[in-house]
Amino acid sequence: MSRVPGAALAPSRGLAAGGVLALLVLVEIVGRLGLAGPGWPPLTDVFGYVAKPSAQQLLGRALTATATAALAGFLLGGVVALLVAVLSALVPATGPGLERLAAVVHAVPLIALGPLLITTAGREATPTLVAALAAGFAVFVAATSALGSANDAQRDVFTVLGAGRASTLLRLQLPAGLPLIVDGLTLAAPAAVLGAVIGEWFGARRGIGVLLVSSMQNVQTDQLWAAALTAAAISLLAYVLLVALRGAVNRRFQ
Repeated sequence: MSRVPGAALAPSRGLAAGGVLALLVLVEIVGRLGLAGPGWPPLTDVFGYVAKPSAQQLLGRALTATATAALAGFLLGGVVALLVAVLSALVPATGPGLERLAAVVHAVPLIALGPLLITTAGREATPTLVAALAAGFAVFVAATSALGSANDAQRDVFTVLGAGRASTLLRLQLPAGLPLIVDGLTLAAPAAVLGAVIGEWFGARRGIGVLLVSSMQNVQTDQLWAAALTAAAISLLAYVLLVALRGAVNRRFQ
């Protein structure tokens, strides 16, 4: 007896929804009872703040700036990482050096790169560049693994047929590794949002990162939580969209 595909996912989706609801109730109870002090307001107070037109305008401007920087950084980091991975596949001798370079760059804390980027690229470009660095490593690791995922038998067939490295890359390695590349993009999307927020701490004119710093300095608790929840929401949305893309790619190429 065949199973309905959606039926297997229904229990897990129900559990996920129940877990989120339980978390929201717990946050509300902790804030309402004051168990964590004044820095943890009730969730309903935060939603009440977000319902104000002035708060919506403020959060909207910050969200637009952060989402723009995160998207630009995601695209920049993803493209550069893919190009570097392709270079290492076409010229295998460069692979170890490029992998070490990527590991070294990733090992440097993003918070330490901000001042360097400000002096070299400027304050406006820093959030995008930090987002690109945050997203690029995940894409590079996934892409290098993906381009090496084709088995030896498949490679031997292409070699016997006289295919060069470029032809093998385009016709075998990329199609075979596309699901893994999309996995890397799925991890890179939330990382780009985090990178953009961190980059905005170093003197950007607007953005969720700027709003977070301003809220902390002025002890605006409801605004601080609203900004943090907004950042979490766009990060979750980016992840969900890439998960949907991953499902479509897996159905097509696996």
